[in-house]
Amino acid sequence: MQTLTNALVSGTHSHAYLFCGPRGSGKTTIARLLAKALNCEGRKEKEFEPCNACSSCLEINEGRSIDLIEIDAASNRGVDDVRELRDGIKFRPVKSKYKVFIIDEAHQLTKEAANALLKTLEEPPAHAVFILATTETHKMIPTIISRCQRFDFRKLTLSEIISRLEMVAKKEGVRIDRDALELIALNSGGAIRDAEGLLDQAMTFSGTLGRTGVIKAEDLKELLGMVDVKIISDFVDFLCQKNCRGAIKFLNEILEKGKDIQEFTRAAINYLRQGLILKIGVEASNPMIVGLTNEEQVKLQAQVAVFQEADLKSILHLFMEAENKMKYSSIPQLPLELAVIEALNQN
Repeated sequence: MQTLTNALVSGTHSHAYLFCGPRGSGKTTIARLLAKALNCEGRKEKEFEPCNACSSCLEINEGRSIDLIEIDAASNRGVDDVRELRDGIKFRPVKSKYKVFIIDEAHQLTKEAANALLKTLEEPPAHAVFILATTETHKMIPTIISRCQRFDFRKLTLSEIISRLEMVAKKEGVRIDRDALELIALNSGGAIRDAEGLLDQAMTFSGTLGRTGVIKAEDLKELLGMVDVKIISDFVDFLCQKNCRGAIKFLNEILEKGKDIQEFTRAAINYLRQGLILKIGVEASNPMIVGLTNEEQVKLQAQVAVFQEADLKSILHLFMEAENKMKYSSIPQLPLELAVIEALNQN
């Protein structure tokens, strides 16, 4: 975000920005921070950080700023909504230097609404700043994109998410194991918002989960409804032995114990994926190998040694297809049972 900070320092900001990227990557948060910095009354010359103490900063922090207008284009996507916005743009800010409009999910605007917005972007008043956020840039009309400074956001890496979670946990005075943080990061899909939400859940239940005063990975598995690695490992043992009957029987036994078959399948796919990564020679310390103890990694390496690399890839494809088919199957476990049979009957 060096471009944004340089613009704030030099006072040469744009009238329109386009923030693109996956959900939970911080687009709306950065948009609010930009709005805060633009209108901060206490920001020092040649600096970009808002003071967080002036009335403008406090109003934005508390969500009561009159001059910061946030619009959800998913529910306000019609041309009438944009015309109303255009009418409001004509009026100067009530107390701030700029009237900032944040339009979330901007790609959901109708064609007519987008064209109405384009006219405003072409001839914006000096007191207005637009920040458009979208997860699907390709659905936006090119002429709007060309009127904006574009910034592409990305998903965070596991190590970046873990570092952020460590900082939050330390600030909140919560003790949490590194393995637990890795599990949260792995289940966040690269979205820091989702990761912080899961950490918040863990902290909320820490009174009952953290039995020793420390939140552990085992506690999080219970909270997230994750399938224990030991169960997956036992299942993969049957695959290694090409014991089709034993594998099917094992599946039905865990279903009788109340395990979710889709969650089980996802866990099996992740376990075998990590096995494939180890098989092709990636170091066990690599960030792609997470959530496994040293003993579990040793066991997994011994299991995948039985398979050829092509066999593992084939099993993974079959299990991924089974996971998709479960959504429409009248017998939820049937797609996985068929995948097991096909996998073990291959040459």
